[in-house]
Amino acid sequence: MEEQTNDIAETSETQVEIKERERSSPEAALDQETEEEKSRGRLIFEEIMSWVKPIVVAIAVALFMDSYVIVNATVPTGSMENTIMPGDRLMGNRLAYKGKEEPQRGDIVIFKYPVDESENYIKRVIGLPGESIRILEGRIYINGSSEPLDEPYLKEEWFVQNDGFAFEVPADCYLMLGDNRNNSLDSRYWANEAVKEGLTTDAEEALSYCYVSKDKILGKAIFKYWPRVSKLTD
Repeated sequence: MEEQTNDIAETSETQVEIKERERSSPEAALDQETEEEKSRGRLIFEEIMSWVKPIVVAIAVALFMDSYVIVNATVPTGSMENTIMPGDRLMGNRLAYKGKEEPQRGDIVIFKYPVDESENYIKRVIGLPGESIRILEGRIYINGSSEPLDEPYLKEEWFVQNDGFAFEVPADCYLMLGDNRNNSLDSRYWANEAVKEGLTTDAEEALSYCYVSKDKILGKAIFKYWPRVSKLTD
C-alpha cells in the first residue's frame, strides 16, 4: 500500500514537472510575447483613434459649415474702403436669404461676379428689384425721389463716374456699388466689361450684366474677424 502511494506521488510530481516545462518552453514564451505585442498594438491604436476621431469630426463640420452655412472671404482690393480694408477677413451667412428674408438696401453681400462667375465679389446692395436708380452728380435717387439716398458709409467725396447713370433693376436682381466709389469695379462698369470680354455685342443685353440675381448671392457679410473683430451689418 505504501509503495502504491509513493508511485502516485511520483507520478503527480512528474506531471507537474512536465507542465512546468511546457509553460517555460520557447513556444509558450513566444506566444506570450505575441499576446503582449497585440495588447500594446491595440492600446496604441485606441490612443491614436482617440485623437483622430475628433479631428475628423471637426474637419467634416468645418467643410459642412463652409459649404452650406458660412462664407469665409478675404478681401483683396480697396473697393469697400473704409468699411472693409484690403486684407480684411470676414464671415458671411449663406442662409441669410434662403428663407423669406430678402436682401435689403445697405446689406453687404458676397456674390458671383456677373461677367466672370469664377470670381466672387463683395459690394453693398443699393438698388432693389423693380426700382429705378439714377446717379446724378455723386448722388443716388430712387424711383424719382427728390431726396438723395443717405450714404454715411462712403469713404470720401464721390467724383469718379458719378453722373449720368440710369438703371432699371430687373425682378429678382440687385444693383451693387462699392463704398469706395472712386475705386470700385461695380455695377456702373459691368456692361462695358461684358462687351470687352466678348460676352455680348448687343447694348441691351450688355445692361443685363449690371445686376446680380438673387441666386448668385452667396451670403450676407456679417462681421470681420481679422485683423480685428467688427460687425458689418445687422
